[in-house]
Amino acid sequence: MTIRVIIVDDQNMVRAGFAALLAAQSDIDVVGEAPNGKAGVDVSRNTHADVVLMDVRMPEMDGLAAARALLDPPPGVVHVPKVLMLTTFDVDDYVYEALRAGASGFLLKDAPPADLISAVRVVAAGDALLAPSVTRRLITDFAKQRPRNDQSLRLNGLTPRETEVLVLIARGLSNQEIAERLVLAEQTVKTHIGKVLSKLDLRDRAQAVIFAYESGLIAPGEQ
Repeated sequence: MTIRVIIVDDQNMVRAGFAALLAAQSDIDVVGEAPNGKAGVDVSRNTHADVVLMDVRMPEMDGLAAARALLDPPPGVVHVPKVLMLTTFDVDDYVYEALRAGASGFLLKDAPPADLISAVRVVAAGDALLAPSVTRRLITDFAKQRPRNDQSLRLNGLTPRETEVLVLIARGLSNQEIAERLVLAEQTVKTHIGKVLSKLDLRDRAQAVIFAYESGLIAPGEQ
């Protein structure tokens, strides 16, 4: 199945470069581009994009506002794409808020081409781009800057095993790594993750990581 992608960035060279790279992949189809968030929302809805590569800072409507518009659409809008934030900075408050809004992760603009291609495939498959160490550092910084809240009470609905899985997700482990750590089948791990997301009313692994820090389950800097 071909992954339909649009690129939203206010720099023509960035859009052209990313489009050329992605279009060369047999399983990726670049179906549109936009120079700002407002146009990006329109293009995404008109093309029914699967993945939106969204710059953070843009005129008219920034990437955060555009991500919110796409991920929490008005009544009548059925198709909701995955959003992958693009940023020049490795730590950016906009990225924190985008993850909270439901973005599937973020990628630095100067990442190697292979990382961009892989990122599109990862988020299209419904996973979150959380493996790179820079992401774990970003989430840790996020937790340091914001006080904990009453979300810890929601942890009571998880079983001990589900809580254990959530901790390992927050530490950046993949499904395979979690399976090896807990001596479980990978499919069993996927089932546990599904239950964790459902019970906590979370969209994906990105929000699960943030929840783990905000609830106090994981302390900033803890490995």
